[in-house]
Amino acid sequence: MPLIRPSRETDLPAITAIYTHHVLHGTGTFEIEPPTLVDMTARRADVLSKNLPWLVAVEGDQVLGYAYCNWFKPRPAYRFSAEDSIYLAPEAQGLGLGRTLLAELAAQAERAGVRKLIAVIGDSANAGSIGVHRALGFAPVGVLKSSGWKFNRWLDVVLMDKALGQGDSSAAA
Repeated sequence: MPLIRPSRETDLPAITAIYTHHVLHGTGTFEIEPPTLVDMTARRADVLSKNLPWLVAVEGDQVLGYAYCNWFKPRPAYRFSAEDSIYLAPEAQGLGLGRTLLAELAAQAERAGVRKLIAVIGDSANAGSIGVHRALGFAPVGVLKSSGWKFNRWLDVVLMDKALGQGDSSAAA
């Protein structure tokens, strides 16, 4: 059974390799050039500096996937809304690990003060990501048609969201 834990700096080479695979072969991200280890280190540091979670799923010493959230937009009015990101190693897909990672990410995001978790899913044909979000209570809120160009075709962006904790049922602090 894989363990979900906070990421460590030593996990970054594996995290970078997982993301590189998705950049080069998938449509879940609209990046075209894989970020370097230095880039991924800076991205993780940025998330952690905001007291937001960056998690990994590990089995033994092997990182099987990772998930994190970051503020949806930089303006102060968005300070309770975060966007989630989840990426799995190819061999870890289809085993329920994405669901486990997303559930723990949502729990930790709520503890960090997030009231709205937003999924910005690349490619409307991305059944795995759409399905894992739906299974955890995310609702579809829209599709941005033909918003990205990758692999010589137009790709949609699927937007889904989920209220965390009190959501919008009470005033924010």
